[in-house]
Amino acid sequence: MSKRQYDTQRVKQKDYSIVYELMTAGGWLMLPILLCSIVSLAIIAERFWSLQRSKICPNGLVGQIWRWSRNNELDAGRIASLRGNSPLGRILAAGLTNIHHDREVMKESIEETGRHVAAELERYLNTLGTIASITPLLGLLGTVIGMIKVFTAITTVGVGNPGVLAGGISEALLTTAAGLSVAIPTLMFYRYFRGRVDQLVIDMEQESLKLVAVIHGDREMDSSEAREQ
Repeated sequence: MSKRQYDTQRVKQKDYSIVYELMTAGGWLMLPILLCSIVSLAIIAERFWSLQRSKICPNGLVGQIWRWSRNNELDAGRIASLRGNSPLGRILAAGLTNIHHDREVMKESIEETGRHVAAELERYLNTLGTIASITPLLGLLGTVIGMIKVFTAITTVGVGNPGVLAGGISEALLTTAAGLSVAIPTLMFYRYFRGRVDQLVIDMEQESLKLVAVIHGDREMDSSEAREQ
């Protein structure tokens, strides 16, 4: 093993040792806070992957449907392909299934499917919001437990043993810091994903209304929309 590799290994071992000492000093409440942080990171990564606009609301679907309709190619196979394309495609396919009915029936089918799609886009966000809410409370609970230990030590041995007092205060401060360190970024990402879902729902609603207007002849596709892929 080279000196550089040995130094790197020593640094890693030191980092692990510091983390372990902090977890131990913070008491048993550090464990649920750590678990909350792991779950939060997993949800954030999954939502970043799943809520990409290109996957949820791809461009050009309404223009593509208009071309199919104009060329008499809008059959059951095309609608099934559209349904599996994306959440927006699923909503539009629900309307196209009732293409031969009047406008209201078509809009009702789109709205019904849209509600299901919106609920799916919000998947795990409630869990993320719950983590943002409970981790500060867990930290506060650790603070209370730590202060109880401090006052118990004062009652038992007085103020002559600073080590006992420092241990209780350290536990109180560490759990509070850990809880806030998890809660603050989790809350930020929760708000961010809420805003992204709301915007995606609005965009899908606009595309759905555009489809209904085009199919029923209330609107013409302009050249730029018709060329979108």
